Amino acid sequence: MVKLINFKWQQLILSLGCLLLIIGCQSLYPATNPDAKLLKVATDPTFVPFEFQTADGKLEGFDIDLMNALASPAAGAKVAGFAVQFESLPFDGMISTLQAKRVDAAISGITITAERLKTIAFSRPYFKAGLAIAVREDNQNIKDFNSLKGKKIAVQIGSTGADFAKTIPNAKISTFNSGPEFFQDLLNGNVDAVVSDAFATLYAIKNGKLKGIKVVADLLTQEYYGIAMPKDSPHLDAINKGLATLLSNGTYKQIYQKWFKVEPPQLPDS
Repeated sequence: MVKLINFKWQQLILSLGCLLLIIGCQSLYPATNPDAKLLKVATDPTFVPFEFQTADGKLEGFDIDLMNALASPAAGAKVAGFAVQFESLPFDGMISTLQAKRVDAAISGITITAERLKTIAFSRPYFKAGLAIAVREDNQNIKDFNSLKGKKIAVQIGSTGADFAKTIPNAKISTFNSGPEFFQDLLNGNVDAVVSDAFATLYAIKNGKLKGIKVVADLLTQEYYGIAMPKDSPHLDAINKGLATLLSNGTYKQIYQKWFKVEPPQLPDS
């Protein structure tokens, strides 16, 4: 009789253990819609802190966190109807890939411009950014836009920095595929300045990734990033609703403060 009671207690404890394990797994991995559509999202993982790869190949960054939050059931607004699959792609190939509809969306610090809106669609703005001038710490000559005239300028291919550099009188422009490349050229003395995203540059300097480089003067431009999609994308409305939800429920603020340690600025609806 004692053996039978002990056996029953063992069964009960085992059952409770299994139940707790199931509950624990469900809390770690929230239930998702089994019919969720797979959304292929292009990103260029060289734009720290917006998207980059860790030593073990994992994608991290502000844009990555934001896109994953949009796909989470917690985002609501029917955004949980898709699952994200990131695909690494060079920045200068983003627009043409979207036009060919080889991916469903792209998030990679892509500035919303009138020219780009002619061929692709954008979500509502999700980040307020701008271009800045970066020079070597010992440079005392370059202080603003006017002092860039006739100088050697490095930019990323396909970026708004590259477009802006074309407006600098007599500038000698060198183009690169990624930030690490043009910043190294600046440190080597091959160019006089870099025109690139202010937040990414300041973040890299603050975290010791860009020793010997400083940002000068005020922002050259004010820009807004958007999630890019092909024209007439069926996902545009859902993504916009999801962004509105993340902005209103505090999730966006948490992600922003995680990466930039400050309060996020106000963003326009469109």
